[in-house]
Amino acid sequence: MTVLPFAQILHDHAHECVTTVTLDYASRFLRRKRLLTDAGWAFVVDLEKTCSLDHGAALELTDGRMIGVRAAVEPVLDVTGDLPRLAWHIGNRHTPCQILPDRLRIQRDPVIRHMLEHLGAGISEVDAPFTPEGGAYGHGRTHSHEHGASAHV
Repeated sequence: MTVLPFAQILHDHAHECVTTVTLDYASRFLRRKRLLTDAGWAFVVDLEKTCSLDHGAALELTDGRMIGVRAAVEPVLDVTGDLPRLAWHIGNRHTPCQILPDRLRIQRDPVIRHMLEHLGAGISEVDAPFTPEGGAYGHGRTHSHEHGASAHV
C-alpha cells in the first residue's frame, strides 16, 4: 500500500484527479486522518484546522497529484410536502439539509423524522449521496458558530 503525503484542499479540480476518495458526510469532516483512495492508496490528511470536504473538492498531494473527493451513498431521508415550512423546521434544529428541486434530503434521525411526519411531511428512506448546503457563512457544518469575519462581527 502506497503512503502518499498530503498538501492542501482545492476546489473545482476534479478533472485533474488521478483517483478519488469516497467518504460519507461524517467522514468528510476532518483535520488529521489516514484515508484510503478508491484505488487503494493510503495517505494522511493533516490540516491546520478541522474542515468539511465537499463533494467535488480535490486534495492536492505534495508531489502535485490530486485526489478527488466523492460523497458516498449513505442512508438518508427524502422529505416532501410544504418544503419552505419543512426546511424552516429542519434548519431551526440545525440539521444539515440538502435542497433538491422537489424534496429535501437529511440524514436518518428518528426524532427529526417524527417531527416532520407530525408536520405532514412525506418521508422516504433512501440510500444516496448526502451533500447538504454549506450554510450562510460557507461552512458545510451547522454545529459551529465560529464564523470568523462576517457581517455580524
